[in-house]
Amino acid sequence: METESLRIFCAAAAELSVTQAAARLGRAPSNVTTRIQQLEADLGADLFVRVGKRIALSSAGEQFLSYAERLLALEDEARQVVSGGAQGGVLRIGSMESTAASRLPGVLAAYHLDHPLTRLVLSTGPSRQTIEQVRTGALDCAFAALPGDDGAELAAMGLQSMPVWVEELLLLLPPGEPATTDARLVEARSLAAFPQGCSYRRLAEEALGIAATPAWRVQEMNSYHAMVACVAAGACVTVLPASVLALAAAPSALTTLSLGRVDTCLVWREGFATPAFLDLVAQLRAA
Repeated sequence: METESLRIFCAAAAELSVTQAAARLGRAPSNVTTRIQQLEADLGADLFVRVGKRIALSSAGEQFLSYAERLLALEDEARQVVSGGAQGGVLRIGSMESTAASRLPGVLAAYHLDHPLTRLVLSTGPSRQTIEQVRTGALDCAFAALPGDDGAELAAMGLQSMPVWVEELLLLLPPGEPATTDARLVEARSLAAFPQGCSYRRLAEEALGIAATPAWRVQEMNSYHAMVACVAAGACVTVLPASVLALAAAPSALTTLSLGRVDTCLVWREGFATPAFLDLVAQLRAA
C-alpha cells in the first residue's frame, strides 16, 4: 500500500465526504474515489459504506484507521530522524483542557517562532485517554496529570514522563456553602467534572468521598466555563486548577477549598526522539 493512499483514506475518514476530502487534499473527487478503491482492493475489504450522499467508515475501516494513522506517523518520524529535522515534520501533542487553556498558548507560540517548519497538531482530552493515545502511537506526546503512583504504571506501559508544571487544585464551591477545611463536609451533593479518565475528577471524588456517599451524583461536562456557570447557579461544586480559575472570571461570591498540588507531566514513548519532540523538551527544560 502506498503512503499517499493512506493519506487520502485518513482525509476521507476525517471528512466522511469524498468531495470535502478532495478539496482538503487539492485533488479531484474521482481521484480520491479511485485511490480508496485501489486501497480496498489491496486490503480485500470495504473501508467505507454509503449513507445517503455521505460515507461512513465500515467496521473494517474503523479498525484500519488507527493503523493508517500510525503508519503515517512512523513515516514522518523516520523522515525527521534521518533528515535531522531539516523539513520540520509534524509533532502531535495531547493535552488536558486546563493545560491547553492556561499553559500552552505561550509555549506553543514560542515553539512556532523558533521552529516555523514544524507543524504542531494539538488535541485535548482526559489524561487517561491521551496517555493511551501516546502508548498506541496516535499521539507523539501528551501533557497529563499523574497523581499517586502513576509513574510506575507509565513505565510498565513503555512510557516516560517529565514533570513540567505544578498546579494547585481547587474545589470551587457555590454561593452560600458554609466554610470548611474538609472536603467531606461540603453540603452540596453534585460534582461537575469531565468524563471518566480525568485525573482531577478522580482526585475530587476521593476527596469528597463520593464512592461512600450514594447521595452524590456527577454531572459530566466538557467545558470549564460550563462547570463554573453551574457552580455559580448554586447547582454543584467543581474541581479545577488555580491557573484556570484565574482565567475564568468566576463571581466573587464563589469560594474555594484547596485539594493539594498535582504535577502536570509531559509523557512520551520510550525511545521516541524526533528532532521536533526534542526541541519541545529542550524548550520546556529551559523555561
